Amino acid sequence: MTDRIRETVHVIDSHTEGEPTRTVISGGPNLCGGSIAEKLSVFRESYDGFRSGVVCEPRGSDVLVGALLVAPSDPSCAAGVIFFNNVGYLGMCGHGTIGLVATLAHLGVIVPGRHRIETPVGIVTATLHHSGKVSVENVPSYRWVKQAPVSVDGYGVVRGDVAWGGNWFFLVNDHGQDLTLANAKTLTDFTVKIQKALAAQSVTGRDGREIDHVELFAPSETAGSRNFVLCPGEAYDRSPCGTGTSAKLACLYADGKLAEGEVWRQEGILGTAFEGTVAVQGEEIIPTISGRAYITADTQLVFDPADPFREGIR
Repeated sequence: MTDRIRETVHVIDSHTEGEPTRTVISGGPNLCGGSIAEKLSVFRESYDGFRSGVVCEPRGSDVLVGALLVAPSDPSCAAGVIFFNNVGYLGMCGHGTIGLVATLAHLGVIVPGRHRIETPVGIVTATLHHSGKVSVENVPSYRWVKQAPVSVDGYGVVRGDVAWGGNWFFLVNDHGQDLTLANAKTLTDFTVKIQKALAAQSVTGRDGREIDHVELFAPSETAGSRNFVLCPGEAYDRSPCGTGTSAKLACLYADGKLAEGEVWRQEGILGTAFEGTVAVQGEEIIPTISGRAYITADTQLVFDPADPFREGIR
């Protein structure tokens, strides 16, 4: 953060099926022109203190996801957005996009209908329904590797699918864990070990991309499955995870377990759920994820130049 950043930042907080999003409306850095991917590069290189100041303690928490509202380079888009968290940046964020759309509606910027949103990994289309529900047509998603093995300290060999849903995921069905909120600490420790093992053993996504999300699944009485998702920064997703659900849909379709247009209900660790469908595009699928976000605060963050934690605790 530099003196060029204003001392107050207007943010709107929301949660999507339990997972919080903090959307920066004004007071953020001027990232100039170019694509959203280029703006992200400037943000990362020159304003990383702004990222940590907004989402890290003492103003935020490890679970909070930030969404910096920026001008889109594509004039057909209603908004551009860069997603970030306690340790870095996200290519795409499903729950965050739903939270962003709810925020734009709260501000009166958009009305019910279809709206294009530009993200660092491409343009997604979000539909704001009259009920307040939001459906996000995500970026093309696919499974990269089926049942990749990784040796995990204390657990032996764990196998999972490597898939892209806007972020890279390692999706594990056979793990022997109890996917309940009361077991969140054990689940976090287990998935952190998987995440570290993936990096140490060079299990990656396409083009050597880091797999920074780990997703566990279990049967559910009220949905297609229940999940537990570890995000970068070692916080777990309180929602069913939009990009994680997209990756799951890609795997289900690849295995012949989900037909085009069929609705899959994905339950998260809190018991909330996203509904997902797929449309086929060549060897990839276009997933659509539906859920609801709720506004929780509309406020100003204050950055005191004398504050030793002006840029957050990191």
